[in-house]
Amino acid sequence: MRNRRMPAMVVLIVANFMDLMDTTVVNVALPSIQRDLRASAAQLEWVVGAYTLGLAGMLITGGRLGDIIGRRRTFLIGVIGFTLASGLAAVAGDGDVLVAARAVQGLFAGAMVPQVLSSVQALYEPRERAPIFALVGFITGCASVVGPVLAGWLITSDAFGIGWRSVFAINLPIGVLLTIAAAFVVPNTRSEHPLRLDVRGAALAIAAVLCLVFPLIEGRQAGWPVWSWVMLASAPVLFAGFAFWQRALAVRGGSPLIPLRLFRDRGFVAGSIVNLCFQAGLVAFFLFFTLYLQQAIGYAALPSGLTWLAFSLGTLTGSAVAVPLVARLGRALMTLGAVIVAASVAWIALVAVDPTAVASPDGWTFVVPLALGGLGMGLLIVPLFDATLETVPVGDAGSASGALSTIQQIGGALGIAAIGALFYGAAGPSPDASTIAAGLHIAAVGCVVAFCCAAVASAFLRRPGARRPTSPALISTTGEVLG
Repeated sequence: MRNRRMPAMVVLIVANFMDLMDTTVVNVALPSIQRDLRASAAQLEWVVGAYTLGLAGMLITGGRLGDIIGRRRTFLIGVIGFTLASGLAAVAGDGDVLVAARAVQGLFAGAMVPQVLSSVQALYEPRERAPIFALVGFITGCASVVGPVLAGWLITSDAFGIGWRSVFAINLPIGVLLTIAAAFVVPNTRSEHPLRLDVRGAALAIAAVLCLVFPLIEGRQAGWPVWSWVMLASAPVLFAGFAFWQRALAVRGGSPLIPLRLFRDRGFVAGSIVNLCFQAGLVAFFLFFTLYLQQAIGYAALPSGLTWLAFSLGTLTGSAVAVPLVARLGRALMTLGAVIVAASVAWIALVAVDPTAVASPDGWTFVVPLALGGLGMGLLIVPLFDATLETVPVGDAGSASGALSTIQQIGGALGIAAIGALFYGAAGPSPDASTIAAGLHIAAVGCVVAFCCAAVASAFLRRPGARRPTSPALISTTGEVLG
């Protein structure tokens, strides 16, 4: 098995690269998708939100499935499903089909992604893992730099003559090659003592989040009918039902999706709130600033993708700066990072003028504030997992890590829904350049509030211990925690 370890990791890392790149290319493609499919504002939000909800609903279950039936088998299920869903997205004839394809993509990504880091644990001894984790972090981090630029080039050059559809079609040959390679080189490792699946818990959690997110996106467009308020009122009931089921399952000796005892740990609760709020602001900002770049000031897809390079490079720089400072500064580093990101978004809102009233800003206008925002994100994300899990018992570390990753995805979906309501409330049902600029300004307020909430929550984390983190979080430059 030792001779197959590196080829196996190459296959797994490429799959992780494909997943992370897929999350970044979509933002750049959204304006083209809207023009071609005549998609509604709600459908645009769902193209992003459906993927994150599907991923959130499957992450923990996908990890456990790999432990039970084998990581290669689960990985193959994930890759094949993700590839087929990408094909469906590439041929989608309307917004509803594309949204459905994105949800399926997210579900199968949730089966595929957890096998990457769990395979590192299975294939390498503890003393051998550090350079492998570093490689995973570096390669997958590059996906977030490459993604927007690649998407911009594919769309602007009309690669393969299919326009925006190429950002999904490119996954087809990659998925086929990954399937063939994985079948030969990825060992089918599994856990000696796997936790059982909690399908009912996952269903309750997804239903609760959907009842919160769906009316915020669709209810606004429909004029807030009765069903939207019924769904919103149902959300806390479903969350309570989820908590009751998790507690009952633990009492019966089962394997709850999220052990509720984690929420008695102040550090875990504070870190979860930081993650939820930060991701809510970040994902919403990515979406609505991209719409501003292309639909308000008229950037083509490629210049829009290139604009994000400043943020990506800032994140890589912030991550490098944060690593030696984590042990000494800990939570203060996260507070500083959240404040810096909030300041950068406020700066961008100030310079993101209405192009119908004054001259449109050029690309260089946003370089410094975007780089500053990326720097702040790197400072916050690097210590987040370690600080959040520092006081969690070793026996609960796996469950806590899975829960934190899931909370991250839920935060993104909630951010799109809640801040999207602000954006489209100002931009209107048929936004033009002027109203999109107004929408961005009010959405920026929502993002800044979310980042400030993350800064406040970070102050409730425990002070850092003297130790250096033994397994710092690996992140992409979109803020996705990889392990």
